[in-house]
This record gives sequence, structure tokens and C-alpha cells, in this order.
Amino acid sequence: MAETQRTISLYSEDLAPVPQSKRTWNTWNYAALWISMSLCIPTYMLASSLIDGGMNWWQSILTIFLGNVVVLIPMILNGHAGAKYGIPFPVLARASFGTSGANIPAMLRAIVACGWFGIQTWIGGFALYQMLRLWFPALQTLPQVFPTSWGLQTGPAITFILFWLLNMYVVYLGVESIKKLLVFKAFFLPVAALALLFWAINAGHGLGPILSQPSRFASASGFFAFFFPALTGMVGFWATLSLNIPDFTRYAKSQKAQITGQAVALPTSMTLFSFIGVVVTSATAIIYGTTIWDPLVLAGRFDSKLLVSIAMIAVAISTLATNIAANIVSPANDFANLAPAKINFRKGGYITGIIGIIIFPWKLIADPSGYIFTWLVGYSSLLGPVGGIMIVDYYFIRRQTLVVDELYNAKGRYSYLNGFNRSALLALLIGIAPNVPGFLTTIKLVDADIFPTWITHIYNYAWFVGFGVSGFVYWFLMKKK
Repeated sequence: MAETQRTISLYSEDLAPVPQSKRTWNTWNYAALWISMSLCIPTYMLASSLIDGGMNWWQSILTIFLGNVVVLIPMILNGHAGAKYGIPFPVLARASFGTSGANIPAMLRAIVACGWFGIQTWIGGFALYQMLRLWFPALQTLPQVFPTSWGLQTGPAITFILFWLLNMYVVYLGVESIKKLLVFKAFFLPVAALALLFWAINAGHGLGPILSQPSRFASASGFFAFFFPALTGMVGFWATLSLNIPDFTRYAKSQKAQITGQAVALPTSMTLFSFIGVVVTSATAIIYGTTIWDPLVLAGRFDSKLLVSIAMIAVAISTLATNIAANIVSPANDFANLAPAKINFRKGGYITGIIGIIIFPWKLIADPSGYIFTWLVGYSSLLGPVGGIMIVDYYFIRRQTLVVDELYNAKGRYSYLNGFNRSALLALLIGIAPNVPGFLTTIKLVDADIFPTWITHIYNYAWFVGFGVSGFVYWFLMKKK
């Protein structure tokens, strides 16, 4: 790319197109990526939270499978541009939002990644707490130093900060330092998950009693009132990756590699690992008389100090590996897009870490309703519209044809008006708007009686509504030009 065609504020080595010689990822690499990404504690909690919400085992599994089949579609569609042109998500977004406007979807996606970073860091820190409290019981009775409204006890807060510092140290060392941990995770977590599955089957007196646990919904209307927002939450779980998948597909050997690898691995690995979460959570109702949806709380009930310690150390290491790979790399690119010459991977990682604390992750996963209806559905209402705009732009406006050099040119065809495509911004706002009333009532910021019921219920379909509305509005506005 010629220097004269570049604008320094839009270009860096991290954001540059990947040359053909460095596009080495094959089908197996993408399958392995999704297997590794799916095998994490939040996936387990995803399934078990549906059980805790009232579903039986097959309803939970079907909901998760359907959600992942749905999100696979924008995943593959957005991945096409990355594989064809070798460009990352923030650069692809310039085609539809403008060279400056692309910072808006990049920041929306980055903030969500910061939230996921905070959640994973909380999980890793809580794993350390579950271990240390067995050896140092005083950790459970430390004086309360945080406001009660924060919902944060002193002991877990200390281990959370320690684990956060460990994450920041890995960011300081660089991404290469995490490779060995990823290998450890790839071997250990499937073994640990299977061990937990066999424990549940044994302690729950076989699969029969476990899978016979009934649904708690008394009527079809009660079930569907839970199912649709739950399905939206399942789509929302990977709504982040469905946008920034070009960050990974830019390294693909071919379109077939990214399409086949993702199609084979994403729905199957998510469904299979979720099944373990469903079985174990259902078993806790038989064994303990109450459903325990958090695997860390469950492990804390085991009698053996040594067993709990080994399990919690392994969870912490595994979570550390996932966190850096899944929740640092992409937002670092997004923050770098703000100022490529000033923000590198390390600085982007530090920004992610700080926002990950401010977002209060322990509150997001404190209960199933908060995890699904506030966190997953809430951010899907922001990311769905972005996905709709980008896919309509690439397939229906550009016909899969981009001029790559001009994506890095502040005065090129993708600069629109002062770097912003007003059609994309207007479509984004219109797509978000229908979900705002439902979100405000869900987080109890306003009283539910303020809005008609049908308006607040739109939020149950947040991702779908945002995707469809913004996509259509964007297509209409761009066709008029």
C-alpha cells in the first residue's frame, strides 16, 4: 500500500491487511479455536442458568443449540471479508460507518469485551478464593471495606484484584506468553469437565434421575416467556465474536477453511459442553436439594481440600488463558483503531483491564436473570444493529467488493462526510431505540408501568430486532443516495 494513499492516523502494522503468505489458518485451526473458546466456565454457567431459570435438560440444550446456529450465520458472513481482504474488524467497519465513524462500533464491541474480561477475571479470582478460604478460614471473616450496595465481600475482592494483576502481568509480557497456558487448557479442561460429569452421574444415581428433572413452567405461555429472551441471550453470548470474527478469519488460507471450521465446531462444541453443565446442575438438585448453577460454588462443597485446591488452580490457569486470548486481543485492536500511532497491544490491554473492573463483573453473574437478561440480552441490543449494518453494506451495497487502500485513506471513498457515514449512524440509533424501554425496565431504572407491555417485550428479541431494523434502515438510506 503506497504511503501517499495511507493516512497515518488510520494505519499501523496491527491494522494492516495480512499478506497472502501469512494466511496459514486451515479448517482445523478454526475448529480448534471454537473448541477452545467454547470450553470455558461461562459456557457451563450459560446452560446451568437455564436450568436454574426453570427449563428441563432438553429445553436448555435445544435453546443453546438454536442460539448458536443462528449466530453462526453472521459469524460466517462477517468472516468472509476478513478472509478475502485480510483486514480486521475495525478496518472492515470503516466501509459502512466511515473512517472515523468506525470507532463507534469498535468501541461498542470493545466495551462488551471489557465486560467479558471482567467476568472471566472475577471467575478466576473467585476460584482462588474458594481454594484459599479452605487453608485460611479467616479470609471469609475479614471486615467489610466496600459499600454494601457494591455486593462485594472483602475476601473475594482481594483474590479478584490478585488475579487481575496476574492478567495485567501477562499483558505486559505479551500474547506469546499465553501459548503454553492455552495448550494446558486444551488438555486439562475437557478432562476436568468429563470428571465432573462422571461425578454427577455417580452421585445422582445415574442419568435417569438427573434427566427426569421436570421443567418448572406450568404452561406453554410461561415457557415461551422465558424461551425467547433466553434464545436472544444465547445469540448474544457470541454476538461480540460475530462482529470481530475478521480479526481471526484474516489469517484464513481460504473461505472454505473459515466456513467449514466454524460451522463444524461452534454449534457442536457449545452444545456438548453445555450438556455437561445441564447434567451437573440437574444433579445438584438431587444431591443437595437445590440447584447450584455456579461450578465454583459447587466445587467449594467438596470435602477434600486437596481436590478443591487442584480444581481451583486449574480453573484459574484455564481462565487466564481464555481471558487473554478471547478478551484482550480483540479490544486491543479496537482501542488501537482510536489512535494507531499511540495505542499498541499492551496499552489496549491495560485499558481493557481497567474498564473490566469499573463494570462490576461480580454483579453481572450474581444470578441467572442478571447474567442472561441484563448482560447477554442487553449488549446484544447494541451489537445486533452493528451486525445488520455491516452485513447489508458488504453484501447488498458493496456486493463483496472493497477497495482496501481507501479503507486507510481519510479522504477516500469511505470517508463520507468528515469521516462519518450518517446513514449508518442513523440506522444504528433507530435499531437500538426499540430495545431501550425494555432494557430500562429490566434493570429497574424506570417503572414497568410507564411503557405499554408490548413495547417492553420487544427487548426479549433484542438482537433480532436490532439486526433487522438497522439492516433495513441502512439499506433504504444507502439506496436513496
